[in-house]
Amino acid sequence: MTITLYGIPNCDTVKKARAWLDAQGIAYAFHDYKKAGADPVRLAQWCQAAGWEKVLNRAGTTFRKLLDADRADLDQAKAVALMAANPSCIKRPIVEHPGGLLVGFKPDEWTVLG
Repeated sequence: MTITLYGIPNCDTVKKARAWLDAQGIAYAFHDYKKAGADPVRLAQWCQAAGWEKVLNRAGTTFRKLLDADRADLDQAKAVALMAANPSCIKRPIVEHPGGLLVGFKPDEWTVLG
């Protein structure tokens, strides 16, 4: 089973998710947005699967520091462009697994990986 965890290494939630996966003995590949960037095509696919409102991290400081014009009139296309340009605006972590997609870290939901 191929599992890819997307995130930023110094994010506390990503650290918790990685520790949880390690504790469960679940192998995964880690995609670091800071080093490898965020693919707009993949972002669009995630938005189709989970909804751009769930994938876009509006609670983070990066999003809050954006210009008002960038945060106004959001739709999926604008959200994907913002996330591609500012990977810290992507909800973390995101996990792609054979059964689908997980957005954010909620151990109860992650039992599907085991």
